[in-house]
Amino acid sequence: MDTRLLEKTASDLVAAGKGILAADESNGTMSSRLEAVGVSATSETRRSYRTNLFSTKGYEDSISGVILFDETIRQEMDDGRSVPEALSAIGVLPGIKVDTGAKDLANNSGEKITEGLDGLRDRCKEYFSMGARFAKWRAVIKIDDGMPSKACISTNAHALARYASICQEQGLVPIIEPEVLMAGNHSAQTCYDVTAEILDATFEECRIQGVHLPGALLKPNMIIAGSFNSNQITREEVANMTVDCLTRHVPHELPGIVFLSGGQSDEDATAHLNLMNSMDTLHPWQLSYSYGRALLANALKTWAEGNPEKSQSVFLHRANMNSLARTGDWKIDLESV
Repeated sequence: MDTRLLEKTASDLVAAGKGILAADESNGTMSSRLEAVGVSATSETRRSYRTNLFSTKGYEDSISGVILFDETIRQEMDDGRSVPEALSAIGVLPGIKVDTGAKDLANNSGEKITEGLDGLRDRCKEYFSMGARFAKWRAVIKIDDGMPSKACISTNAHALARYASICQEQGLVPIIEPEVLMAGNHSAQTCYDVTAEILDATFEECRIQGVHLPGALLKPNMIIAGSFNSNQITREEVANMTVDCLTRHVPHELPGIVFLSGGQSDEDATAHLNLMNSMDTLHPWQLSYSYGRALLANALKTWAEGNPEKSQSVFLHRANMNSLARTGDWKIDLESV
């Protein structure tokens, strides 16, 4: 393990004014999104949509890295260069989703365990040779009656730490993503409590398994009431509760936190990040973003309407808005520009 290289890559991913684009939807998920906007889903349409995004002029000023899916990392741009080669050429780090999806957790109905540890070492080695320099593994934690169970928390925490350890061994910076899902009737306080529990369990496993935290990143949810709960807290409360939870439960030697949007609106995801970076207190880590839908939802719709250049403009605008939120300089009136 080259800890200095891991630390440099992790720091580059959370460089000032930059965040990560999550373009790692599985083939099934990406196909569903294409079909939802009236586009026939094929390997070529998935490639065409994504490579149009990666051809956007200037997005490297706001995007430090792109998380790819296995299909995408093997595809080519229109000019024949591989996708990782094209990203690297403009200073954007290629990343890769390495888990194989969330599956039913045995003896715990309604809960999931993320799989993909089998063969992970060899996959990481191959992805590194293809140009990837970081990876992502997502665990999903559902809040409901009796959920999450101790089994769900412990198995997912263990898997996240095993994944992180293997990635680092092969030269990849691991993004550790324990996502507490927004779907549900739970309160913001319940979200806080469950998030704290899964973070504690995950970082304890990371300690046991020797994960080098200065060469890793965390991709957590924000503290938000369940989407079916009528008592939604304010943006300021989201920011304050999120920072409080992370400060108490995330090791401070981690270089950065790259939030997931988790179903928030584009504007909410940007506003919440902006508020956190506007606080008077100095955070021990860089607070950044690793957004998918919050960067791409409108860009996909625009591309499907036959406007590839306008789609790039829409994507660039959202990337720029979140770049401003990195320093607390985003303002609502910029959204109408």
